Amino acid sequence: MDCLFCKIVAGQIPASIVKSTNLITAFNDITPQAPTHILIIPNQHFANMAEVAQSNLELAGEIFKTAGEIASELGLDSYRTNVNTGAGAGQSVFHAHLHLLGGRSFAWPPG
Repeated sequence: MDCLFCKIVAGQIPASIVKSTNLITAFNDITPQAPTHILIIPNQHFANMAEVAQSNLELAGEIFKTAGEIASELGLDSYRTNVNTGAGAGQSVFHAHLHLLGGRSFAWPPG
């Protein structure tokens, strides 16, 4: 399989790993959109988070639970989670992942 994230899980491509379990891997995004930008992925390949939720709701919950744990460990009192499903929504790597973003305000309107 020629999946970037599967290669990260397998240790074939280096990444700045934040957390790893037998179910998930979390690592810093290489093009961060916020001071904290971590991707949380299932170790098993799924094309997107909708597929994860449909196949394994417990795993989907584990991904969101991990986001909260990491945010707490980093002292983030507020943060954003984001999931892009499909190219039209901005998904560019077709391995399920959740973005954890923090360290700046996301309030709207800005200011």
